[in-house]
Amino acid sequence: MSISAAATRPQSSGPVDPKPVDLGVLPSELDGGLASRAAIGLAILATDQTLEHEFRALVRIPGVAFYEARLFNDNDITPNTLRAIGPRIAPTVDLILPSIPLDVVGFGCTSATMTLGEEAVFAEIRKARPGVACTTPVTGALAAFKALGAKGIGLLTPYAPEINQGLVTYFTGRGLDIAAVATF
Repeated sequence: MSISAAATRPQSSGPVDPKPVDLGVLPSELDGGLASRAAIGLAILATDQTLEHEFRALVRIPGVAFYEARLFNDNDITPNTLRAIGPRIAPTVDLILPSIPLDVVGFGCTSATMTLGEEAVFAEIRKARPGVACTTPVTGALAAFKALGAKGIGLLTPYAPEINQGLVTYFTGRGLDIAAVATF
């Protein structure tokens, strides 16, 4: 029965026919979806209040979609609590669109990345997503410094002095001179 025939079927005042009209498989065509150009997974700290908003405000490209999962972290940021984040990364990444391919996975914690090291963060991400491209705020900063030819930087963070010292060590270990460091 066609849709028009079903729509004009006479209404009965008796009992309703419990069997619906089978319209079969309707022709359809899907577009490329929200992530037709790129599917970006983000592992975000549970206490982060801005990352999703910032990504969506900065990257407004049709066909680029962001998918997030939140990672438990302690509210107090210390070297020990940052190290504790490491084994939580892979299970968090595993929650992002399970079994659906992602083009890249970003880990959104600068201080944990510097405490653990980029390669350790990437290894955790790839436990859940083998072979996926990875990035962190540190990865982006180092790429920007290289693109700009920056050899020295000033470092201003919201972190405690002991965390800042780890950041200074990390950046100087990658060939940057730190001209000044401060926290607020």
